[in-house]
Amino acid sequence: MTDTRVWKLPETAPSPVEFAQAWSRVVTSAADVLRASADAATKPATALPFDPASPIRAFSAFATHMLTNPAQALQVQQQAAADMVKLWSSAATRASGGTPEPLIAPERGDRRFNDPAWSEEPVFDYLKQAYLLATKRMVEMVESAEGLDPATRTQMLFYTQQSLHALSPANFPLTNPEAIRRAIDTGSVSLISGLANLLADAAAQPGIVQRRASKEFELGVDIAATPGSVVYQNELMQLIQYAPTTDQVYRRPVLYVPPLVNKYYLLDLQPKSSLMRWLVEQGHTVFVVSWINPGANLADMDMADYIKLGPVAALDAIEQATGERVVDLFGFCMGGTLGAMAAAYLAGRGEGERIASVTTIGSLFDFAELGQWATFSDPEQLKAMERHLEQKGFMAAQDLQALFSAVRANDLIWSSVVSHYLLDREAPPSDILYWFADGAHIPRAFLLSYATQLLRDNKLREAGGVTIDGVPLDLGACRSPLMAISLKDDHVSAWGATYDSARLWGGPKTFLLGGSGHNAGVINPPSANKHGFWTNSDLPDTAEDWFEGATRNEGSWWPHWQGWLGKDQEQVPARVPGDGALAALEPAPGSYVRMKG
Repeated sequence: MTDTRVWKLPETAPSPVEFAQAWSRVVTSAADVLRASADAATKPATALPFDPASPIRAFSAFATHMLTNPAQALQVQQQAAADMVKLWSSAATRASGGTPEPLIAPERGDRRFNDPAWSEEPVFDYLKQAYLLATKRMVEMVESAEGLDPATRTQMLFYTQQSLHALSPANFPLTNPEAIRRAIDTGSVSLISGLANLLADAAAQPGIVQRRASKEFELGVDIAATPGSVVYQNELMQLIQYAPTTDQVYRRPVLYVPPLVNKYYLLDLQPKSSLMRWLVEQGHTVFVVSWINPGANLADMDMADYIKLGPVAALDAIEQATGERVVDLFGFCMGGTLGAMAAAYLAGRGEGERIASVTTIGSLFDFAELGQWATFSDPEQLKAMERHLEQKGFMAAQDLQALFSAVRANDLIWSSVVSHYLLDREAPPSDILYWFADGAHIPRAFLLSYATQLLRDNKLREAGGVTIDGVPLDLGACRSPLMAISLKDDHVSAWGATYDSARLWGGPKTFLLGGSGHNAGVINPPSANKHGFWTNSDLPDTAEDWFEGATRNEGSWWPHWQGWLGKDQEQVPARVPGDGALAALEPAPGSYVRMKG
């Protein structure tokens, strides 16, 4: 059994040199913080990209509501008191030699309390259960508050959960048994080095803790390494064509449109898990849009520009490269939304036949149910964002990363706080987290048009609600088949909302539900045989009814989708990048993906 005794003395004391080096790092990092602060003070102040008063307003509104409903507040207090009495009784039973059943356990996937001491040591077991019980009651209090308006409830749930995540006993050196053990084993060097890491992050000013991995990946070598060439580029994107690995390929090329928030290579991570490489191996000619990392010089590029210079321009380039006018289009998250808008734009111009099929993965057309993301689309938040964008010209990658990290704070923020600040340990290498940290900016005009027309006003669901160059977009007028793929545990695009979105499409519709979450559920090669997926040829009115009639299938959804893509297609000789009318400009992954902010 693992030794969980937090008081065990180390066998050897740290060397004076090691101790001195740790303190030297602290002093050096502290000096860097002072220099960075002085440098920041000389620069013009930039408006914050968010409204700092939003949490105060939400908590004030909730407190006022509870004060006018004292019965609800009293009920919550009584439930919390009853929980504590039961926990005290359980602790007393354990102190007298008993083995009581825990009153509460961490939810599935909560790794904060994995260390055995959280269960085997009575003090830490008590701390853990007291925290989990308090967390449960706090969230229930917000969820069950009668008469609370939906906007305040959404904001309160988000801010309450953020506060509770931060207050976890796992995040503090005196209440984390693993941190205590490591501090004893290292003679406190781990805490001193952790302080140096904290100060280094403060000096770098990334906004959140920087993940320190034991291995870095290299673009084009062990990540984003599927062979191919850039065959076209404009001011917003490069178009990559991958090299074939089969003698014959399907006639219709496949075009992937990624979101703007991160680089395209989520679907081309390490070769063993690359969807791009796998599609090529199945005999598809695959093209990928690789967005530029924009600066203030592209501030005026809006949603219409990205659609015309993105997927629409890519279609024209693909026709030049292959001679094929008809293409299968697919996109992930925001990229799927943009791809569907491009299809609607072409349909409105009478060119809808150029899109043979559309596949969306975790994408929304109907933004009525944003969940916790609605916290950032209230009027004051949008005003703050607009002030920031007008001043800076773009939303910086680190600000976007901080936002997405906050939505999964335990996994993307606090786990790194514990590893790097309390334990002074490097994180294991992770291709998906390397990709997550390699973010991209979003131009002012695009983000404002997307946030107001789609997120706030939900105009895309209305026929003609959004126009591009005078062409009204009507998803209901699109006649191409749609495969809408969603992920069951998606924290970004709730699968029920993506189901409602798919029903807005005018052509034949197929809905598929994959297992796991927003990113991990997409990276699901057949060789891994994980997660499973659900299918149902019917499309009833509600997502719940669809799921009730769905059949669960084992393994990856990739082969199922590929069978749908390749159905009734003829084969043609393989196409090599550069052999068509477009010359190969540079090897994949190209130069745009390497651009840093």
